[in-house]
Amino acid sequence: MSRKYKFHEAEGLYFVTFATIGWVDALTRPKQKEILLESIRHCQREKGLRLSAWVVMSNHVHLVCQAAGPQTLPEIFRDLKKFTSRQLIASLQEPGESRAEWMLPLFRQAGAANPNNRHVQFWQQDNHPIMIQGEAMYRQKVDYIHDNPVKAGIVAEAHHYLYSSAHDARLLDLVY
Repeated sequence: MSRKYKFHEAEGLYFVTFATIGWVDALTRPKQKEILLESIRHCQREKGLRLSAWVVMSNHVHLVCQAAGPQTLPEIFRDLKKFTSRQLIASLQEPGESRAEWMLPLFRQAGAANPNNRHVQFWQQDNHPIMIQGEAMYRQKVDYIHDNPVKAGIVAEAHHYLYSSAHDARLLDLVY
């Protein structure tokens, strides 16, 4: 069995990436981003998720995180993705959401093809965790996270992007 991209140490610090099915840009609206952020806040308060850095892009999320509470990182991400999947799909079905017509069939098709789901699948199955080993790797991953919106051409400077730990709005609690 492969040891690549798995949570190996329960107390380890990890760089984690998870993405929407087909890298669909389903997280472009502030409402969808806030659904995700509120669920992450819940995981911080109730499940022991600790964040050092984060960014929410239009189709994926990067975190530097660890578990420091009652649940392990695999359990936290399972619950986070399950809950947000339902909430985000529901938000796409609200009146006035113009993207539902083409997005929902993609999520339904992915759900039908995956025996772990009943109807729809919003997130890709894996979490792509990489254990951080050392200060240099930590700094590289944090810089990568913060530079994501700059490289995507969304902002000129990392601290201008609201949905990131580079911004000073502090939408999520951080530990260093």
